[in-house]
Amino acid sequence: MLGLMINEKEAEELIYMLKREMDELLMDFADERINVVVKYAMEERYHLLFSLFKRIAPPNECIPYIRKSKFNNNNLEIN
Repeated sequence: MLGLMINEKEAEELIYMLKREMDELLMDFADERINVVVKYAMEERYHLLFSLFKRIAPPNECIPYIRKSKFNNNNLEIN
């Protein structure tokens, strides 16, 4: 386990960066041209970013970014 001490300004910047990255991934999930295997990797990345985000962001800012995994090990279909 690692610890991180940051001030309020740095926390706001981290929240902003994580939001932008998650927004970009959410847009890419809707793109039909992206292969399902790539979307699976994107899903793993999204969950990692969201776990970081929910540690520093207020709960009301986390709610819009909660999503159910569409791509998991049980229903991964490779075309």
